[in-house]
Amino acid sequence: MSQDHKKSPPPIFFIIALGLIGFGAYKFLPSLFASKSSDTPSSTSTPGASPSGAIATRISLGNQILVTSQTTPEKQAGVAAFKNGDYQTAAQKFQASLKQNRNDPETVIYLNNATASNGSSLKIAVSVPIGSNPNVAQEILRGVAQAQSDINNSGGINSAKLQVEIVNDDNDPKIVKEVAETLTKDASILAVIGHNASNASLEAAPIYQQEKLVMVTPTSFANNLSGFGSYIFRTVPNIKVMAQPLAEYAVKTAGTTNIAVCYDSQAPDNISFKDEFVAALTAAGGKLVPTVCDFAIPSFNPETAIDDAVTKGAQALMLAPHIDRIDRTISVASINRGKLPLYGSTTMYTFQTLKDGQKSVDGLILPVPWHPKINPGSSFAKNSQRWGGVVNWRTATSFDAAQAVIAGLQKNTTREGLQQALKSTSFATPGASEDVKFLPSGDRAGEPILVQVKPTGNTGYNFVPLR
Repeated sequence: MSQDHKKSPPPIFFIIALGLIGFGAYKFLPSLFASKSSDTPSSTSTPGASPSGAIATRISLGNQILVTSQTTPEKQAGVAAFKNGDYQTAAQKFQASLKQNRNDPETVIYLNNATASNGSSLKIAVSVPIGSNPNVAQEILRGVAQAQSDINNSGGINSAKLQVEIVNDDNDPKIVKEVAETLTKDASILAVIGHNASNASLEAAPIYQQEKLVMVTPTSFANNLSGFGSYIFRTVPNIKVMAQPLAEYAVKTAGTTNIAVCYDSQAPDNISFKDEFVAALTAAGGKLVPTVCDFAIPSFNPETAIDDAVTKGAQALMLAPHIDRIDRTISVASINRGKLPLYGSTTMYTFQTLKDGQKSVDGLILPVPWHPKINPGSSFAKNSQRWGGVVNWRTATSFDAAQAVIAGLQKNTTREGLQQALKSTSFATPGASEDVKFLPSGDRAGEPILVQVKPTGNTGYNFVPLR
């Protein structure tokens, strides 16, 4: 017998080994395959699914700070306790942080989430551009935080407290797509408030519609969102409703019939605003002065834009920028130096416009869906004093979006039931100044207010209602 043959196991051991291998394959391979298939994206939503990878750094219920400009040691201690499941300590730390900085909506939301973690709760998400536009993001978060506080302090939604998951999407369509896919897979998320810019909302809307998750945007005006789908809503009026009064004022009241337009070709809402403004301008007897003035072009030159408009006989200039490119409109206003009266899209209503624009934006007129001086006696206006300053229309329409979702959840706490509640022709709920009602298109039923930038003594400039 050869040496190799002596090392070979007897036939009986071959049989036993094969049997064990077969049993092992039967026992463990199916679970291995099941594990792999569960890693594959699926339209099936999972209750309380935790996001992983890079997207996890953008989503927080209270376990991490997203608005880093609003950081205190107490807030850091609060998120650490929240992450460890010590919600009582987290709540105490968040309260301590707010005593130092009451204007921080992220901490208010985390405090509400912590106090809601020990009982029955319902969860929604709010997606905002914290990285690209922290001021606008916090304006939106304040409205949601205020509505969350109101409902939780009054007993919750049929005794269930509301939790709000904050998402940072940077107004970036690529990130927004991943956000939407992540949120739809988490069955505990019953609705999404957002997104901010229209290009972000238009990227997310098809996903929410397909997966049947309600989206209520408080700030996206693009015409393409009107009638987009049965799960897509917004708490701002149709852009035509916003642009028409501005064009009519320009022609019939101000007498500026020849108007040039600077807009952003990468901002769907401001493309819509430009189109509707021009249509209304023509209908009112005005005329568009043809110029090439696109804020999205890298080589954009404000001096050339103003010179071109003046040379071609423009009597006024209308500015419609992307929310993240307000700086370019301010450069135009600075070069203009009051030569041409300025009109603007709703996007121009920002703290940045006033702070950086100063005298160069004095007299700027634009439409907004809400203003604090129109209904100062409303409970929203009174409660918004908690922030220690005047809030703007984005806070109001975000409050309205949250109010709509809350009212819908009071009728039904399923995704489909919420959608049916909001779609009902009889649906109405109190908002910042008037009832929130949706048209069949998903648009908000409402009228705009024209405001103008005016000096306010020694404190700078502010947006003041024209009426």
